[in-house]
Amino acid sequence: MANTPQAKKRIRRNDRRAEINGNRVSRIRTFIKKVETALTTGDKTAAAAALAAAQPELFRGVAKGVIHKNTASRKFQRLSKRVAALA
Repeated sequence: MANTPQAKKRIRRNDRRAEINGNRVSRIRTFIKKVETALTTGDKTAAAAALAAAQPELFRGVAKGVIHKNTASRKFQRLSKRVAALA
């Protein structure tokens, strides 16, 4: 258990950051699910629009440090390959 004021503050700060970061990751997942839903319905225009909306969310997560750059690139690449295959 934390005894020093600094350690107590660090626990409070970590809890706040974990909540914020969790919300960011959840938001990214939601955008990715929208693309996957559009892909399963086979609607290329909706999938392309959802992918265009998901791309800045993914890389905002990279900028905020909640996901790794290569992870975001890999996810975006795989989604865009699937959208392009709908043609």
